[in-house]
Amino acid sequence: MTSWDPAQYERYSAERNRPAIDLISQIGGKPAEIWDLGCGSGSVTRMLAKKWPAAIVHGLDSSEEMLTQARRIHGIDWVLEDLTDWTPPSPIDLLFSNAALQWLGDHENLFPRLADAVAPGGTLAVQMPRNFGEPLHTLLAETARAPAWRHLADRLTRPISVAEPAFYHRMLRSRFETLDIWETSYLQVLGGPDPVANWARGTAARPYLDALGEAAEDFMADYAARLRVAYPPLEDGTTLFPFNRLFVLAVKG
Repeated sequence: MTSWDPAQYERYSAERNRPAIDLISQIGGKPAEIWDLGCGSGSVTRMLAKKWPAAIVHGLDSSEEMLTQARRIHGIDWVLEDLTDWTPPSPIDLLFSNAALQWLGDHENLFPRLADAVAPGGTLAVQMPRNFGEPLHTLLAETARAPAWRHLADRLTRPISVAEPAFYHRMLRSRFETLDIWETSYLQVLGGPDPVANWARGTAARPYLDALGEAAEDFMADYAARLRVAYPPLEDGTTLFPFNRLFVLAVKG
């Protein structure tokens, strides 16, 4: 299982949280119960609880490291469980997930299962990265295939799990009264040396860092050198980092 570093993940919290804020702003109604699937360190779960203070709010994650951080936020039920094994105790008014479901495969079965967990009149709200053809990911796989690291490629390079928007429309259109699916490309402006590599340390590169142990920094140096070519710094020292996100907002009748 991948280990997580809450401090590293939250290094770019403003950029990581913006899609969640944009999605939350589109959700209507007054849900009595909310589940945040893949809640991480809880910063977005706290936003949900703040918007709907009367709701019972649960945050679910499989990382004890992340939940240790999240438990500093009171008034929310924090649940340590793998989403692949999770079954809701009852139909849910708002089923929310921000930047988590891309880690799971088999979306053809996952999304109908989540749809079935939504109560009548309830909402499914999901945001996932859809940038797996960008250098952030392609250069990670390329680095893993390099002679020094090729032993990692077969077992750690993951297939693309997030499909095109029409795929989710086909799966969900008959299960919800209203279905809104859109994409947004955020042109993120990051500061500091090797910011894209540091971004990847908090997410995509985590399985490689776990597997390499003492050799992890050598791997990251190789990867960072490739990223600097793909994402060169500007004259002012900042780096432009485009990032595409897929949103699903579905409401049952």
